[in-house]
Amino acid sequence: MKNNRFGLSRRQFLAAGGTLLAAGSLDLLYARSALAQAISQAMPLFTALRPARKGILTAAHWGAFEALVENGKMVGVQPVEDDPAPNELITMAPYQVHAANRITAPMVRQSWLEHGPGSNTALRGRDKWVSVSWEKATELVANDIRRLQREHGPSAIYAGSYGWKSTGMLHNSRALLHRLMNLAGGFLGYSGDYSTGAAQVIMSHVVGSMEVYEQQTSWPVVVESSELVVLWGCNPLVTLKNSWNVPDHVGLEGFAALAAKGTPVICIDPVFSDSAKALNAEWIAPKAYTDAAMILGLAHTLLAEKHHDEAFLARYTTGFEKFRAYLLGESDGLVKSAEWASEICGIAPEQLRQLARRMAGQRTMLMAGWGIQRQHRGEQPHWLLVTLAAMLGQIGLPGGGFGFSYHYSSGGSPTARGGILSGISAGVAPAGSPPPIPVARIADCLANPGKTIAFNGKEVTYPDVKMVYVAGGNPFHHHQDTNNLLLAWQRPETIVVQDPYWTATARHADIVLPCTTSYERNDMDMGGDYSQRYLFPMRQCVPPQHQARSDFAIFQAIATRLGVEQAFTEGRDEMLWLKKLYDDMKQQARNAGVPLPPFDLFWQSNNYIRFPVPEENKKWVRFADYRADPLLNPLGTPSGKIEIFSKTIAAMHYDDCAGLPGWQPPQEWHGSAQALRYPLSLNTAHPAHRLHSQLDNTPLRQKYAVSDREAILIHPQDAVTRGIQSGDLVRAFNDRGQILVGALVTEAIRPGVVRISEGAWYDPAEPAEPKTLCRNGNVNCLTFDIGTSRLAQGNCGQMAQLEVEKFTGAPPPNTAHAVPESARQPIRNAR
Repeated sequence: MKNNRFGLSRRQFLAAGGTLLAAGSLDLLYARSALAQAISQAMPLFTALRPARKGILTAAHWGAFEALVENGKMVGVQPVEDDPAPNELITMAPYQVHAANRITAPMVRQSWLEHGPGSNTALRGRDKWVSVSWEKATELVANDIRRLQREHGPSAIYAGSYGWKSTGMLHNSRALLHRLMNLAGGFLGYSGDYSTGAAQVIMSHVVGSMEVYEQQTSWPVVVESSELVVLWGCNPLVTLKNSWNVPDHVGLEGFAALAAKGTPVICIDPVFSDSAKALNAEWIAPKAYTDAAMILGLAHTLLAEKHHDEAFLARYTTGFEKFRAYLLGESDGLVKSAEWASEICGIAPEQLRQLARRMAGQRTMLMAGWGIQRQHRGEQPHWLLVTLAAMLGQIGLPGGGFGFSYHYSSGGSPTARGGILSGISAGVAPAGSPPPIPVARIADCLANPGKTIAFNGKEVTYPDVKMVYVAGGNPFHHHQDTNNLLLAWQRPETIVVQDPYWTATARHADIVLPCTTSYERNDMDMGGDYSQRYLFPMRQCVPPQHQARSDFAIFQAIATRLGVEQAFTEGRDEMLWLKKLYDDMKQQARNAGVPLPPFDLFWQSNNYIRFPVPEENKKWVRFADYRADPLLNPLGTPSGKIEIFSKTIAAMHYDDCAGLPGWQPPQEWHGSAQALRYPLSLNTAHPAHRLHSQLDNTPLRQKYAVSDREAILIHPQDAVTRGIQSGDLVRAFNDRGQILVGALVTEAIRPGVVRISEGAWYDPAEPAEPKTLCRNGNVNCLTFDIGTSRLAQGNCGQMAQLEVEKFTGAPPPNTAHAVPESARQPIRNAR
């Protein structure tokens, strides 16, 4: 076995463990060396974490694990011992690598190749594929980038590449794409995200930060001090399985501790979720999309019964007097009482009053999800929840207030002391680069060049996009109103997709570039999005499959064609870049008093680093500094306070988002005209056995698919009137589209509401037919594509009115995960 440059073999290094620490063996090798002392001190961070095992250490959005490899093929996995809640999704890694629907070679759509950009765009998704060499593929992409920059400028190229990509800070496809495009002359980018488009904008006005991605009061404090936990529109025991980086799963430990302690939990959701069941929570099921009205009923009760904290409101907030007048109906003649709220949300007035009293009488933590803001008027529920928490007066107290990321990436996991791994830079946008567009408005942008929309106090004019470059994303999963997207997708002249698999987005491209999975290249990532507690090497487990190349290698080849290779690589290959990223983090750790070993020793060890968590960080309380002294620790709002009324928003004069939070009926809900034809309210959800659309092409489908389709949860009362039983194939439809789903009849959902998880790959029955049936159950065929309001322009992916009926006739084949027929034996390019 090859020795590292310090003379220790991998086996010797791992076996040494505590002996090195106890006997000071390293000092024998590096006598009186400062480096030796630093390494000795650093050893507890990683030497004893993982004894020698036969796996190759790597990681994914669903956890860190060891890959078991035999004869160049991944055959199994085992989780790292540090993981308190190993995720079964890691077992799908071998199926990711060896999937039957891998893109095996660069491919070009035949019409585009033969007749040039913009040719027969209506054939996207059903044209024939031509196999080309990598040299030809990169030449085609580079030439079109060069052409568009010359003829139309950077605004003609949309390189948003929105999506969850794969873990790893070097092969970050979005950063690498932006880096390339900035060097090539600029590009059209995006602002915001699909997850929190409404909340991150409104929270910046209300509390001076995005809030949805901020650290939360630490879990030890919540477990010790919270007397009542309210889960509002979230299912954390499902969503906490995965993280943007590598999960530490501390949030799952936190909820388990709450359950063990017996802390009362209330789950407010139209569905009795997995979390509600596991936490033995009280279930309150309002009608869909009525959260804002329900919160107003609670707020009115606090006010009417004098349970609100006048002193807190006076010192820490601004605008409450206007809100008081709104609650009392002085501004519009409607008193927002529990009775008023009950008529809208369907929860009995006395139940609302009792809930308000319980919140005021106990140390209450409001833990809200993001689904309630992925709705029309989605800014209002989060704004109102902050207002409700302010009325309770517990913001900044241990175990009280609100938190908007306890359900995401283990918010509240105490922050470690060490270094933070920074990824490769996207570079600097050159002069003349266009301003970004709101991310959820991309289909509107493609379809309507020259259109101007309002956005957060400004106006944005859509450019004429000629090229879309997608890397690490899947718009045909995450964008609303799939059939509308299909029409908009025909407008660009060129669409490039970089992906390992034949997703629906790849099928609708002009040029397809096969990239590796993260298990076929070397990389690194942090573990714990909020704790930043771990550093995991992501070592290459198997060779690149078929003709796949890493994202870095693909972009480097295009950069070479464009004459910017040196600026793109800075003279570094994969391992030299990883060393640089590590060394930069190592310096941060040293400044924090945490010495780390040299990169070579870390990498050779096949081990990970665990940073220490200071005791004071386990006691951290969000907004505690602000509560202690609001003058010395003002918020980032114009007033420095929590803004229940926002002069900034009021000055925008938006009729769909005024300066004061309140209730406005959404475009579609049970009280709208659409409900006469489509009486069922859709509730979408994160899947339990996927990460969005990732892993839909793996055997985990057997755990959730019903008759090989995405499942639909429906109440017995709604099912019996339609002659539907569990296991039946069901057609769900509205004016925007239709999908085939499998029925799960259950009382764990409110009557009048159905739930379909997002992430099923789009599979049109007749690609040339408008609004054709999706045979796999892609829920976005039913959702509508408008902004939440003119303020945030977030997406409305959590809602729609629809109808369902039992499907009759022979079930159509589900080909969502099949390789396009012409790509199985593609035409060979003769040039």
